[in-house]
Parts: sequence; structure tokens; C-alpha cells
Amino acid sequence: MPQFARRFVLTLTICLFALKGWAAERPNILFILTDDQAPWALGLSGHPHAKTPHLDELFKSGAYLTNCFTVTPVCSPSRASLMTSRYGSELGITDWIKPQNEEQLGLDPTLPTWPKLLHDAGYQTALIGKWHLGTPDRYHPTVFGFDYFMGFRAGGTTPNNPLLEVNGQEQQVRGLTTDIFGDEAIRWLRLHNPKKGPFAMALHFRAPHARWLPVRDEDWAPFDGLDPTIPNPDYPDLDVDRVKTMTREYLASVAGVDRNVGRLMAELKLLGLEKNTVVIYSSDHGYNMGHNGIWHKGNGHWVLKTPPPATENIPKGQRPNMYDNSIRVPTCVRWPGVVEPGREITETVSNLDWFPTLMDITDTKFEGDVLIHGRSIITLLRDTPKASRWDNGFYAEYSTHHQAMTHMRMYRLPEAKLIRDYKNPERDEYFDLVNDPAETTNLIGSDDPAVQRMVKLLDGMIREKMQENGDAVLELATQK
Repeated sequence: MPQFARRFVLTLTICLFALKGWAAERPNILFILTDDQAPWALGLSGHPHAKTPHLDELFKSGAYLTNCFTVTPVCSPSRASLMTSRYGSELGITDWIKPQNEEQLGLDPTLPTWPKLLHDAGYQTALIGKWHLGTPDRYHPTVFGFDYFMGFRAGGTTPNNPLLEVNGQEQQVRGLTTDIFGDEAIRWLRLHNPKKGPFAMALHFRAPHARWLPVRDEDWAPFDGLDPTIPNPDYPDLDVDRVKTMTREYLASVAGVDRNVGRLMAELKLLGLEKNTVVIYSSDHGYNMGHNGIWHKGNGHWVLKTPPPATENIPKGQRPNMYDNSIRVPTCVRWPGVVEPGREITETVSNLDWFPTLMDITDTKFEGDVLIHGRSIITLLRDTPKASRWDNGFYAEYSTHHQAMTHMRMYRLPEAKLIRDYKNPERDEYFDLVNDPAETTNLIGSDDPAVQRMVKLLDGMIREKMQENGDAVLELATQK
């Protein structure tokens, strides 16, 4: 039985690095995060058209985590969970932060974050790219432990000639946004001074977030004129032509990320940093491209010629969801000398786990009782005996507030998944992931006793997690 009421409180003490030799041996951290990258948008995943040779090489040089998930499949709450190992419902960030809300809403500056703790432990820290956790200066990335920031604080920017914050001032930077961030990451690495301690750089690409074009000619070339295979061309009323057009553009955007990751890895090697740098690659959430008749992420959109009619809380054309393609993220960890190349880790992990994992990797300690929900995955990375007792239960949440109005709460086991929408109970879903991994058939109304037993079990797990998190939606759940 999975231990679903897990709460991790770590009590540690800030390290005083008296031994300079020991400090010099602490590993560097390069954390690469893409925006909207699907788990299938990777050549290594078996996709017939994804052109990601550099990513494939990176994933094969360490551990490929095939069941890594985000706890909320949209930008801001996912990024807040990454930074704090807390759920968005605890942080007051349950949907993406709209421009109208950015003056009021942001990540609480008093919360511990892993960049802040690494900074306090002597790491040189930088964030290059997307923030999306509040635009006022009180929510600036440097408040959360980043020595250096170059990028954009709001939710989005253009794929070319973006408005970016550079040296504290917003200005238009000429070029393709993906390449600009790749260039800046390389520039910052070259300025890194090992005598001042190891580095922890977060590189948050904008891509492959829509709009996908323009891209460099070499990134577009493999997809120019391509008639792509799509996941379910026979889905009723699917706009096949539109799905194929978006597939070409989306994969070209991913190819731009791949090319820049290749440049970055080559630079690490050139600078002699390759062997002492842990590289983590992931995304803030997944993506659908015609799967189940939709495109986009957890706040999905129908891609049908005639979408279903609107309901009281769901506008026409919208399809909020917690499909695996929305919550699963392509993830790897490269740790030379520790993680064996070619490893595939199938245990369930999430973006909550990066905080304690990074503390373990860097042997960083901190004072006081700090509430986090994640688990260090270091036992999985090292393939220790403890890994055999890993709990593969996974809880996620998403309350949509912009257009569609929902309160989705989900519990997933490897064999089954239950999604409750406490604002729209008619949208509840149960999927048999063993026999229906594509989640095509909702069995919530089945009178099969085995199904109903599992629904009851997962329902209890959802409610316990909501209780544990102090989720305000729990009152609606008790009325159900």
C-alpha cells in the first residue's frame, strides 16, 4: 500500500566551509528547464519525427527518468513547486499568473528555496530565462537566491527579438530567444570563477512554448514539407491538418532547444567543467498535440472542427485535464562518476523532489524546520537497496481560474488514476493505465466491483492529501 500521507520536514544546519579543498570539490549544478515540452518530444522516447540528437546523448549519458511528473500542469504553480517543494494550493499560486495579477501575486519571499540555500552555502547562482513567479521587485529572482538574472519575469515573450531584463533594465534584444538564452548561459559560464566557489545555474528556456516560429533554418529544415505521423488521426472530428501544422512547428522549436543544449554541453567540456557538473534536464509540464482530441497542457484546448458546447464553467473550445501527457515531463540527470550512463529509472518522481535532491547532491545543509513535500531521489540515482521500497503513488492538483473554472485533484498509481473536479463533478475521470495507457476510456461510471474498489481507494488518497495540505477545496470534497 503506498504511503500517501507523506510529509517531509528536514532539520539541517548551514555548513561552514572551513576546508577550502572540500568546498572546491562540491559539484556544480546546471538545471535546464524547458517550457511546455511534452514527454514524447524527444527522439529517445521513440517519436518518429523528433530531432533531438544532443538531448538523446545527454539522456543516455546519465539517468533517464521515464516517470517524472509535475504536480500542476501549468507554468506558475509548477515553477513555484520546483523552487519550494510545496503545492501551489499552499502557496496561493494555483494557476498561471496573468499580467493583471502580477502586481499582487507572486512567490512568498520568506519561503526557503533551493537557489537561496545554495547561495548561502557558497554557490555562485544564476537564472537565465523565464521566471513567471511575480513581476514586482519584491518577487525578483535575486530575492530568492539568484546572484544574477537575465530573462523575463512575466509569463511570456516572443520567440524572436524579445523584451528582456539585461543588467537590471528591460530592453529589446535582437535574435532568436532560444539562441539568446543559450548565448547568455555560455557567457556566464565563461565568467564563472572557481575560486569563489562552485556554481548553480538555472537555464529556463522559453521554447517550446507557443508561438513556435520563427526558428533557425537548420531547425526548420527537417520539418519543411513533412507529413507527420500524429497520435490519433481517426479521433472523431479531429482537425488533422491543424494538428500536423502545429506538430511541425512545435518539433522545430524543440530542435532549437536541442541545438543549444549541444552547444552548452560542448562549452562545459571546453572549460573543463564537464566532470564536476551535475546536469538536470526537465520541463515545467507536458503537452498534448492531438492526443485525446486536444492540444496544449492542463488548461487544454479542443482541436476539433466543431468543439463540444460550453458548460456553466467550461467555455466552448476548452478542455481542462490531468492527462499523463500534461503532467509527465521529459527528465534526465547526468552526474559523472555517480550515475551510470544509460540508466532508466521507472519509479515515480516529481518536481517536488528537486529541492531535497539538490540539497543531497551538494551536501548543503540548512537551519530550522523546513516543510517540504518532496523526497530526495539520490537513492534511485545511486541504485541503492532503499530504491526497491520506493512509493510510486503521486498526487497532483490544478484549479483553473482563467476562462475555465475547475478544481481538479488527482491521485495516480502506476496501474490507475482518479481525477476529481470538485467544481464540476460530472467531469470526474478514472483511467485503467495498464490496459488503457492513452487514457481513452473514462471508467468512472463502471459498475465493475474492481473498478469501484480502486476508485474508493484513490478517492481516500486524494482527500488525505488535501487534508494534509490544508487545501481550501476540501470543503467542496466533503460535500461530494
